Amino acid sequence: MNEPIATAGVMTLVGVLLAISVLFSRAAGRAGLPLAFVFVLVGMLAGTDGVGKLAFDDYALSFRLGTVALVIILFDGGLNTTLTSVRAGLAPATVLATLGVVLMAGAMGGAAHLLGLPWPQALLLGAIVSSTDAAAVFAVLRGSGLHLKQRVGVTLELESGLNDPMAVILTMALTQLVATGEAPTWRLGLDVLVQLGVGLAAGLGFGWLGQVVLRRARLPAAGLYPVLTLSLAAVAFGVPTLFNGSGFLAVYVAGALVGHETGRYRTGLLRVHDAMAWLSQVGMFLLLGLLATPSRLPAVANLGLGLGFVAALVVRPLVVWLCLVPFRFSMKERAYLGFVGLRGAVPIVLATFPVLAGAPGAQGLFDAVFFIVLVNAFVPGAFVGGLTRRLGLQTSAPPPPPAVMELTSTHILDGDVMSFFVRPQSAVAGATLAELGLPETSVVTLIMREGRLLAPRGNTRLEPGDYVSVFAPKENVSELHLLFGDAQGD
Repeated sequence: MNEPIATAGVMTLVGVLLAISVLFSRAAGRAGLPLAFVFVLVGMLAGTDGVGKLAFDDYALSFRLGTVALVIILFDGGLNTTLTSVRAGLAPATVLATLGVVLMAGAMGGAAHLLGLPWPQALLLGAIVSSTDAAAVFAVLRGSGLHLKQRVGVTLELESGLNDPMAVILTMALTQLVATGEAPTWRLGLDVLVQLGVGLAAGLGFGWLGQVVLRRARLPAAGLYPVLTLSLAAVAFGVPTLFNGSGFLAVYVAGALVGHETGRYRTGLLRVHDAMAWLSQVGMFLLLGLLATPSRLPAVANLGLGLGFVAALVVRPLVVWLCLVPFRFSMKERAYLGFVGLRGAVPIVLATFPVLAGAPGAQGLFDAVFFIVLVNAFVPGAFVGGLTRRLGLQTSAPPPPPAVMELTSTHILDGDVMSFFVRPQSAVAGATLAELGLPETSVVTLIMREGRLLAPRGNTRLEPGDYVSVFAPKENVSELHLLFGDAQGD
């Protein structure tokens, strides 16, 4: 009978930690603190040296949970990647996600060696913290209410989604070096190519399969569609991993292809995956707080803090600057991309590799990662809003509408509801709905003005600042863009 009580206790504690983290996130945003800082702090307060006195040091469980969290986060990132905008940032993002990660790992390894770590451990630490995190980057941007210029935003997003495989490969190779003393050979380069190639092929294959299944599947309940896509994400990660491929790359690519498909319950599907990605992100930072015992941290505080600031202010900006030389980014854009490189769930998972392998000094490396992740979340995160505005890298996109209209359909419709913002210079500003001359197959379904919902009628006059929802089939989309401009979310 003790097992149900213990289970209930764990569930209660998990629920309380999640609730506290989420409820304090708004206050943290107002104070300019990154959300990651709040989640880690809550985890530490619940840990061994905190008020909760919860002893948790299960790195194997943390690794498994972290892997699941990364799969969910990367798949959600792929779902929200617009394929039509990928061309603008694919080439620079690929360079940053491959060569940039290698340079970042080497430079951070050199800095760690200068601060006293032996070369093998220094390079391993550099590999662990070499990749950025898409969820952390865009959580800060969304929290600041900013809309980046397309090429800068797409490059950041793609880099964050594509750079995890290289970091994983380097970390596993260097963990072997530290644990066994066996140095990687020339085969490491071949292994990198194989993993990336298999991962890309698997991602394209499972992404195509996901598109076909979503077009043809007719499930009895809307809630089953997210279950179907989540199973696709799991398989897209697992199969290439079993064949020495990069499952992380595969799941991101598969998500991007599935997100491009207009299927049943699309809006609800995206919302569910967004919620799961947030849960994964919160859970990973809570785990980091629980695993980071405060009584151990002073021993590596100088090393971790020093490397954290070096990564945020020196190494990352320099590496990005060098990698983007062949591309036509302005000085401001390169500086911005170099500064906004937040660390998130990925280094937490990678830091468990050497611990599980029994590598010498692995516990100290994990504790150092704690500081590096926090510094690289706090320093860029606290200033990203002001820096974006100062450098003029935000677009003039209007704020999102306070209410939107969605279609829920049991079958695929040849059309969708689009939301438009009426600007003073818009062609429709000042016109009545009867004067718009909309195609017969399109109709205005909702108007929102100053927080009030208006029923559309022929004599309703559109005013600057209105949000207008229009149902239209695909063949009318270009005509609506000529009238209203870009739709919200384009």
